[in-house]
Amino acid sequence: MSAALDRYSFTAEEFERMGEAGILRQDARLELIEGEIYEMSPIGNAHAACVKHLNRLLQRLFDGVHTIGVQDPVRLSDFSEPQPDISLLRWRDDDYREGHPAPTDILLLIEVADTTVVKDKAVKIPLYARSGVPEAWVVNIDDEVVEVYSAPTQGSYRRVEVFGRGEEARSHTLEGLTVNVSELLG
Repeated sequence: MSAALDRYSFTAEEFERMGEAGILRQDARLELIEGEIYEMSPIGNAHAACVKHLNRLLQRLFDGVHTIGVQDPVRLSDFSEPQPDISLLRWRDDDYREGHPAPTDILLLIEVADTTVVKDKAVKIPLYARSGVPEAWVVNIDDEVVEVYSAPTQGSYRRVEVFGRGEEARSHTLEGLTVNVSELLG
């Protein structure tokens, strides 16, 4: 007979307090997903370049209209505080100084994936859908595609589109947001 082990689920408040108290290294790249603390992968050159490209594009399209976060935490629940590569948020004059963005603040989350594609698609995309994030993208560097997930319902996205080189990835929730996949991937 095997005994089940009980796991302790950290809350987002506990996670943040551990960081403030120095329990978690300040330079550690960590995120909280459903009560568990995950170490984030190092950022490679292609990943960094892709994030910069997306940031420039979103700044051009939405500067002064929406807030753009780059590898900043979002508070999806009391037990989840991931750090997507890009977050497009409703504008707030305080730039979210009083608290991390909540699901109702989020318009789009983007994950740039090279070594993390399995985790992003199996863990983070379903988490975003369960949290009601209206749209999420995975920029899959290795497969050279952009996957656009929209219309969340019952913990998954009803609409999934995949765009490859030579195509324009299009948002279904943000008018005017298109990305040339070839340019994005370099």
